[in-house]
Amino acid sequence: MSPTLAARVLVPALVLSSLPAWAGTVFVTSQQGAQLARVEAGRVTGGTAVASAPATVAAGGGLVFLSHPDGHAITVADAATGAVLRRLPYGGQAFGLAVPADGRSLFVADWSGNRVDRLSVEDGTVEASAETGRDPAHLVLDRAGRLFVADRESHRVSVFDGARMTRLATIPVGTAPFALALSPDERRLYVGNVRSNDVTVIDTGSLTALATVPAGAMPYGLAVSPDGARIFVTNQHAGTVTVLDAASLTIQARIGVGRYPEGIALLDGKAYVANWFSDTVSVIDLATLKEVARLPVAEGPRSVAVGSTQGGAP
Repeated sequence: MSPTLAARVLVPALVLSSLPAWAGTVFVTSQQGAQLARVEAGRVTGGTAVASAPATVAAGGGLVFLSHPDGHAITVADAATGAVLRRLPYGGQAFGLAVPADGRSLFVADWSGNRVDRLSVEDGTVEASAETGRDPAHLVLDRAGRLFVADRESHRVSVFDGARMTRLATIPVGTAPFALALSPDERRLYVGNVRSNDVTVIDTGSLTALATVPAGAMPYGLAVSPDGARIFVTNQHAGTVTVLDAASLTIQARIGVGRYPEGIALLDGKAYVANWFSDTVSVIDLATLKEVARLPVAEGPRSVAVGSTQGGAP
C-alpha cells in the first residue's frame, strides 16, 4: 500500500527556554490540500502552498521538512516564515523523517526501497544508507545519535548508529508498527502497532521490549507528555485519543476528536491532533484532558510537528 494512504505522526521534541519564536509553532501538513499550515497560540496563523501530497513533516535547526512519497522529493521550508526554500529530489519513496541536532543532514525512510538514507539538506545528496525491514514508516533519533525505525511489514523496530549507519539491533513488536515516540528522558521508546491495536514499550538501554498493552482501535500517532507521565495515542478508527499512564500502562482517558485522527504533537499544555477526514486540527487541554477547539485547515491534514532547535523527529 502506498504510504500516502497510511497515517503519520512524528514525535514532539522538548521545548526549551529562550528559543526563537518559531519554536512555539505547530506545523501541519495537509495531503490533499497540498499545504503546510502554521498554528500558534491555539490558532491557525498562516498556510503555505507546497508540492502535491505531502506526507510526513519534521522540524529542526530552523527548517521544516516535508516528504512527498509519490513525488520522489522532499520540500525544505523556513521555520520562521513557512516559505519554501528548495525541493530536494529523492530517488525512492520518501516517508518518515528525522533531523539531527546539527541540522546539516536529514534521515529519510524509503518506504518502497526498504532502506533509510542520510541526506545533505543543501542538495539532497545521499551521504549514507542502511537496509531496513519492509515498509519503513516513522523514524526517531535520540540525543546519542541512535536512529529507531518502525519496520511496518516486518513487525519490528530496527535500531541504527546514525553516524555510521550500522545496525545495532532489531526488536520484535506488535503487528504493523507505525508511529514512534521517545520519553523525555529517552529511556523508553513507545511503538504504535496499527493492526494489533496496541503499544509496545521498549527499554532503550537494553534494546528489548518490556511490554505490549492495548491502546485503542488503530493506534496511528503517539506523543509523550513533557514529564513522561502520560502517553497520547490517536485512534484512527475510533475518532479518539487514548491516554495511557506511563507507570501502570493502563488507560486513563479516551478523548473524542475529529474523524480519522492521525498526527499528534504537544506544545505549551496542549495537544494538537490532525483529523484527516474532518479537515481540522483538534486542540486538547492537557490539564483537563478535554478537546477545547477544532481548527479548520486545508483538506486532508495528516502530520504534525513542533518547531524546535533540537534534533530528532519533532
